[in-house]
Amino acid sequence: MRNLAIVDLGSNSARMAVSRLHPNGTAEEIKRVKEDTRLSESMGSEHVLQPAAIDRTIRALLDFKKIYTRLPNTDVIGITTAAVRMAQNQKAFLTRVKKEVGLDLKVLSGDDEAYYDYLGVANSLVINDCLILDTGGASCELILVKGGREKQLISVPFGAVTLSEQFELDDLVPAANLFRAQMFLRDRLADIWWLTEAMHFPIILLGGANRTLARVNRRRQQKLKVEDIHGYRLKTETVYQTFLDLLTRSKAGRQDISGMEYDRADIIVGGMLPLVTLLQMLDSDRVVFSESGVREGIISEHLNSEN
Repeated sequence: MRNLAIVDLGSNSARMAVSRLHPNGTAEEIKRVKEDTRLSESMGSEHVLQPAAIDRTIRALLDFKKIYTRLPNTDVIGITTAAVRMAQNQKAFLTRVKKEVGLDLKVLSGDDEAYYDYLGVANSLVINDCLILDTGGASCELILVKGGREKQLISVPFGAVTLSEQFELDDLVPAANLFRAQMFLRDRLADIWWLTEAMHFPIILLGGANRTLARVNRRRQQKLKVEDIHGYRLKTETVYQTFLDLLTRSKAGRQDISGMEYDRADIIVGGMLPLVTLLQMLDSDRVVFSESGVREGIISEHLNSEN
């Protein structure tokens, strides 16, 4: 019996999921870890990964290595997404990771990332007509699903970290900053011609900011298993109420919200803005949360290639 470790280096956090691969073609997750690395921090318009962010990320990857090297018969797949995809110093970063960690990172294209999101969702939730939104630190992936099949997909180069930095949404948010951010998002999203086909569709949510939205509301609803968000649903009205609450608070005030990760309080407004904008544009009445995304999509592809 073999194990498969997937190291997923995102723009805001690094994650690793280890699955046990069974002979019958199924996979069982046995370990999941996460470290906040904020790799895309202060990249700016020059798209340069900064030394402090790189150092944090290398330390996280070395911590992951201590785990997967202790496991027998373990294959390791390393992937990275928007921050490294856009970075001017991508080659130097990948070379350093290879030298210091011994890990070959595959840089996923935006389309690859969106497609693996679709596979992960489609293999774990019953979906028909919907729009999938994965909000990352430096990009958002959008997938139009009709009749359970992927019809259109795109990756757009803005996310929770980059929007928060560009429009200064980290602490108390001035009305002018919020308006500029909303206009920016509406202009960019209006360029995606096929989004009109998702009018009134539910939105399936992935990504750290969206998981935070789920946890905060599960806390407020006094759910017993706060982290059990897969398949969890919220009405659009509840999403708006939560967003309004965040806007009335400073960064410190957001950190006091039950279910809020301490290190996400400064990027949660920017992280929720793509969702709020899409809900308004598409007149969607609900959202559904998925814990399965890129990593689970890659596992599915790996299992199919072996059978």
